[in-house]
Amino acid sequence: MRKLKTEGNIKPEEKSEMKQKAKPEIKLGVVESRFADLIWSHEPIASGELAKLCEAELTWKRTTTYNVLRKLCDRGIFQNQNGTVSALISRQQFYAAQGDAIVDEALEVLCRLLSRHLPGGKR
Repeated sequence: MRKLKTEGNIKPEEKSEMKQKAKPEIKLGVVESRFADLIWSHEPIASGELAKLCEAELTWKRTTTYNVLRKLCDRGIFQNQNGTVSALISRQQFYAAQGDAIVDEALEVLCRLLSRHLPGGKR
C-alpha cells in the first residue's frame, strides 16, 4: 500500500519543487515587461495589430512578437484565442504577485541566515 504524502513527510526539497510547479513564472525581463504593458494597455488586441504595435514601439519583427507572446502565454499571463490576445491576469495582479514573490524570497533568505547564526543553528 502506498503512503500518501502529507505535510509532515514531505522533504524540504520536494516542498520547494511543489511550490515552483504550482505558481506561474512571474519574473519578466525589462523588454518582456514593456511588451506585457503594451498588451495590458491595448487588450483585447488582434495579434496582427499587436505585431504592428510592437514594430512601432519596440522595433520588433513580427516573428519576435509572436515568440515572446507564446512564451508569456505558456507562463499563464496572456492568452491568444483565435488571433485575439488578452490577459489571463491583470497588470495589478501580476505586479502584486511579483511583489509577494520578492518578499517570500527575502524571508526565506532571512530565515536561513538566522538559523545559521543563532545558538544551536547549522553552520
